[in-house]
Amino acid sequence: MTTSMSELLCVTNRALCREDFLVRLERICQARPAGIVLREKDLSPGAYETLARSVLELCGRYQVPCILHSFVETALRLDARAIHLPLPRLWAMTAEEKSRFSVLGASCHSVEDAREAQALGCTYITAGHVFDTDCKKGLPGRGLDFLQAVCGVVTIPVYAIGGIGPDNFPSVLAAGAAGGCAMSGPMVCQDPAAYLEAFEKAGDSHEI
Repeated sequence: MTTSMSELLCVTNRALCREDFLVRLERICQARPAGIVLREKDLSPGAYETLARSVLELCGRYQVPCILHSFVETALRLDARAIHLPLPRLWAMTAEEKSRFSVLGASCHSVEDAREAQALGCTYITAGHVFDTDCKKGLPGRGLDFLQAVCGVVTIPVYAIGGIGPDNFPSVLAAGAAGGCAMSGPMVCQDPAAYLEAFEKAGDSHEI
């Protein structure tokens, strides 16, 4: 999707932040992730648009891709070039709407989802949840075999999501993923730069 220090997409959750949300995002931008996914689905369209304007400006300042999430009409109004959607929302998009985005992603939870997302024009997908995670308490992760199967049926980049950390990142890359997604880590870690550097080192160890 982009050349950056880390093949990690940082997914936002402002409820987890222990400091001002935009201050946290600036610190993440300074660490150069593969992108920031602004996933604040609980907001009203108006509140999301106000926040998105600020985040797009911030990401642009550091040349970090900003991927809006779910709010298609808001993204179109802001002339955003990247959006991530639940698969049902992707089904409802018109060809003209899709053409407005150079980066189009969807959340996939099966091999069939992945095939469908690619057929619908996605430029990348997320696949998960791969490992057990507090975000999906009580639901076991689908595992690396699932991730490898998804990577095997599409030609677009696959980003693993769900319990992704530096310790398991090499196995994610070995399964064929282009990178990973993390939410709680980027939102709560003490030092975003050190956190992303740990992913970079883990990715480098996979290449050796």
